[in-house]
Amino acid sequence: MRRPDDSSLTPGQLARVRKEAERALREAGALGVFPTPIDKIMAVARVREVKEDVLNPGFIAKLRAKAGLTGQAVKRALSKVLGLFHASEGLVFLSQSLMAVKKRFVGLHEAGHGFLPWQRPMYAVVEDCEKALDAATAELFDREANVFASEVLFQLDTFCDMAEGEAFEIWTPVNLAKRFHASNYAAIRQYVSKSHRACAVVVLNMPELIEGDGFRATLRRPIQSNRFTELFGQYGWKDAYTPDDDLGAFIPLGPRRSSGKRSIALTDRNGDRHECVAESFSTGHQVFILIHAVKTLTVTRIILPAAE
Repeated sequence: MRRPDDSSLTPGQLARVRKEAERALREAGALGVFPTPIDKIMAVARVREVKEDVLNPGFIAKLRAKAGLTGQAVKRALSKVLGLFHASEGLVFLSQSLMAVKKRFVGLHEAGHGFLPWQRPMYAVVEDCEKALDAATAELFDREANVFASEVLFQLDTFCDMAEGEAFEIWTPVNLAKRFHASNYAAIRQYVSKSHRACAVVVLNMPELIEGDGFRATLRRPIQSNRFTELFGQYGWKDAYTPDDDLGAFIPLGPRRSSGKRSIALTDRNGDRHECVAESFSTGHQVFILIHAVKTLTVTRIILPAAE
């Protein structure tokens, strides 16, 4: 099933979160430190991780007794299986089943709830009132925390600056992810969403075999750069792809991890066709298809004469 964008913010909201992410990195002495030291970010956010399984009923009972949580609050805690932030106690609970790179991101997400100065007081108030945030506010706070986590994890624009010195291809963010101790998904998303090129990545669930020799891969989430959206609009990505689709043909099968680069044509919002290049990468858990318009791949650099 297609998932909604979990990191979209208005320009004003984005600027505010980026400012706080930079403040967190500076206060933690973490600017330019690779990979970003999560423990130091948590320290300046005044939160600490409780290293017990948040899904263990015995632990939840201890949490309830320690923090005075009501049965309803415990129920809400259990429903958030990846991480939990308890504002008044300054506690962060992370699922111990998470992969290490995913746990780093979720840890930064929960630290964001604690560090962003407009979020923590609100969480503390609703905890005291034994109520939940309204749905729209809760969704916005989660998007802000996701952006905070990305900005801190990838050191603001450092990841993208490093990527600029490399070829524009799927392997660039995959290789850089290792230096930042980030997941492939987070790195590829960062690579595309901040690119000045007209590019997009289509994230698919792993293909499932269907009758005959075919397969069907459902769309998890599309991510478009601003330049891509200016050119193509919110593109009409399909909810599922098969071998007969132009994009479906890029999905690697069996032990293959990539399709290699091939040409593909996309039609823009004015009905004009653009030559694009696409390539895929499979992690074994999801498939990424990176697409870019050829005409925006090369950046013309203007060199001004030196002042006399």
